[in-house]
Amino acid sequence: MNDTHPDAARVQLDLLRRAGTTKRAAMALSLSETVIHLSRRALAERMPDASEREVLLRWAELHYGADLAARVRAYIDEQQ
Repeated sequence: MNDTHPDAARVQLDLLRRAGTTKRAAMALSLSETVIHLSRRALAERMPDASEREVLLRWAELHYGADLAARVRAYIDEQQ
């Protein structure tokens, strides 16, 4: 589904092409950081009694799998 007018889409694409590699990479990184922040915040809202650590570990589990999250949890526990 695309709700962007074709003329506006052409302007957006032209601006992206002119932005250059460094600027486009910075924009992509910024967008990724925003999405990660918002997804963690949404998860924290759904886990109101959880600590920040528990929320972050649950986020890691959802995005990287239970095995990696368990290994990170064990590593953190070992360091404390």
